[in-house]
Amino acid sequence: MRLYAGSRAEGGRERGISKRFQEIEVKALSQAKVGDMVSVHYTGKLEDGTVFDSSEGHEPLQFEIGTSSVIPGFEHAVVGMEPGESKNAKVPAEQAYGQREQDRVVEVERAQLPPDLSLRVGQRLKLTDQQENSTYVTVTEMSDSLVKLDANHPLAGQDLFFDIELVAIGVPSSG
Repeated sequence: MRLYAGSRAEGGRERGISKRFQEIEVKALSQAKVGDMVSVHYTGKLEDGTVFDSSEGHEPLQFEIGTSSVIPGFEHAVVGMEPGESKNAKVPAEQAYGQREQDRVVEVERAQLPPDLSLRVGQRLKLTDQQENSTYVTVTEMSDSLVKLDANHPLAGQDLFFDIELVAIGVPSSG
């Protein structure tokens, strides 16, 4: 797009500093939008400042906006950013991994688990049912007879804080 600085007075005469129009090249700044493939560097923190994930020392995270490949609040924070721009974003639990749901915490008898399974508190397990549906759980408590398993995401119920730098905007590859 080209814009012309200056104006013409009545009768076709120019006014202003110059006797002729000055041509100015204007580039539209590209902003990230739904459908764009973006590359971002980020650091994710909890409210107390604990880092839970980061791209530091790695390639930037790449994802297509609008495909739900990242949590909604993170995606929303990237929309409207321009390449080279950095920002801090607070993502409420509802826009991250949701609130903790007590009905996703169950106690199972140790006898129902494979006898050779070595368990420890904090361990993540993948459970698969007869229809081959899988879910991940965390061992939260153990006794000689019971094991408490939590199917909530480890970050459920927490607001997350991100430092985000938009590295590039590209076009998603087709196919």
